[in-house]
Amino acid sequence: MTVDRPLVFRPLYQDRVWGGRAIESAFQRTLPPGDIGESWEIVDRQVEQSVVARGPFEGRTLRALLRDDAAAIMGPGWNPARPFPILVKWLDCRERLSLQVHPPAGVAAALQGEPKTEHWYIAGAEPHAALMAGLRRGVTRADFERGLETETLEPLVHRVPVRAGDALFVPSGRVHAIDAGNLILEIQQNSDTTYRVYDWGRVDRQGRARPLHVVESLQCIDFDDAEPALTRRQHGDDTTLADCAEFRIRLYERAAGGTLLDRDGTPEARTLSVVTGEVTVTDGRGTDTYLAGDNALLPAAATCTAHAASAATVLITDRFTGRPPLH
Repeated sequence: MTVDRPLVFRPLYQDRVWGGRAIESAFQRTLPPGDIGESWEIVDRQVEQSVVARGPFEGRTLRALLRDDAAAIMGPGWNPARPFPILVKWLDCRERLSLQVHPPAGVAAALQGEPKTEHWYIAGAEPHAALMAGLRRGVTRADFERGLETETLEPLVHRVPVRAGDALFVPSGRVHAIDAGNLILEIQQNSDTTYRVYDWGRVDRQGRARPLHVVESLQCIDFDDAEPALTRRQHGDDTTLADCAEFRIRLYERAAGGTLLDRDGTPEARTLSVVTGEVTVTDGRGTDTYLAGDNALLPAAATCTAHAASAATVLITDRFTGRPPLH
């Protein structure tokens, strides 16, 4: 059977020392016990593997579908052995995350890691919520290393308050941390390499400090990266949030009945992420409904339209196959 219908997967929940239960209340889900910091929505890795939640391919993994029908999912010429190139996840940051960095492509191989460029869309933010990204203007590598030695890094890192609807592009090499009180949709390269440079004195549930990767971090941080700007949503306008070599992400807001996507069989895979509201996706075989928190993979072979069933905010991600779109 050709994979020509939208795919939605079972979430893979990850317990994190900084996580909470916001995904449960925000998206009316039943979570497993624990501090759930991450929900991996679309992933194709050796250990972590998305499994189709419903429809004709229910129970099959994303890897198995790519192995059997890569051209239908990703477009002509896609190598079936190549993993799905992005990872889509929700983050519930009840507490501040570590100060960290992901390796640029030119450094990753030498460190036996994977490059990781990512993007954050703020779906929910408490009044005190903020992001930390890049250095404050004028901070040098020497300043940063002294801050490490004296445990006074916080004043050296650019911190900016955020509200729901804000977004930030985080290229590999950008030092960053997510502050407490954020619910974030993260779209990233398919990588799980993170180097912690500082963890604010945190200990794990056994009272032990989590491992740091200071040597690796100092090889990866872009010390010329100062005070990057947020992208703030302009209500009523479609907004391109990110357009880089790894992916393009566009934001759409529609009133009930508004068109979000009208496809004519363009051979390109996309993902559709519902942040608020309810969305219907129709193809030649029927209509599926997606609620806030849902993330769907729209295969290249799927000819479908998407409409807002209620007022909705949606992110559509494309151009992650290494080829530009054909329209």
